[in-house]
Amino acid sequence: MDAPVLEMKDLHAAYGRIPVLFGVDLVVPARSVVALLGPNGAGKTTTLRVACGQHVPTSGCLHVAGKHVNGAGADDLARAGVCTIPEGRGIFANLTVDENLTMMTYTGASIADVRERAFGRFPRLFERREQLAGTMSGGEQQMLALARALATEPALLLLDEISMGLAPLIVAELYEAVRNIAADGVAILLTEQYARTALEVADYAAVMTQGRVRQMGEPADIASELSGAYLGSHGEAKRSRGAKQ
Repeated sequence: MDAPVLEMKDLHAAYGRIPVLFGVDLVVPARSVVALLGPNGAGKTTTLRVACGQHVPTSGCLHVAGKHVNGAGADDLARAGVCTIPEGRGIFANLTVDENLTMMTYTGASIADVRERAFGRFPRLFERREQLAGTMSGGEQQMLALARALATEPALLLLDEISMGLAPLIVAELYEAVRNIAADGVAILLTEQYARTALEVADYAAVMTQGRVRQMGEPADIASELSGAYLGSHGEAKRSRGAKQ
């Protein structure tokens, strides 16, 4: 069997003296989509930052393609096939679409190949190729971010809230692209505010609250845990009121 593309074992992380991850266990199998879900402040973005080498864990183990990579920097993990699209998209707003794509030839790919992949998957980018990226719609900018990421031929793609601020129809279009990218063999770990949308494309889902992964399994298996994660604060308040009575 193939080793998981990403594996975290008892992983802890902190910002200064403030701990934010508490023994996270998480697996992204090869050729799968894993949705990391939970309320704001659960630790999802920090988990992605650790996975791509932007944040160093304080303890525990991080494995990429079966190799222990604790302490590896973002550059090293990028060379190992880990690519991330952060919240906010990470494109060059003052460059044209074509210039943004040209920047990705530093990986060694030819501009012809980069354009073929980008325009083949996102025909709208071909129509906008001479347009400044910052003047496009949010959905088109996210398409460009995905196209730039795919130019690196990643083994693992990390997506942080790609639907943020976008209309539902655009979100549906982006997630159809995510589905197709996964079908081509790229493993994906994503966080998403719209849990239902993420679960429609996910092979597995992990529920995170308060810096811990509470449960991981197939989407149908984590429904009750997911409801509790988003409604937990309400439930705790209700129990507290009942105790006072």
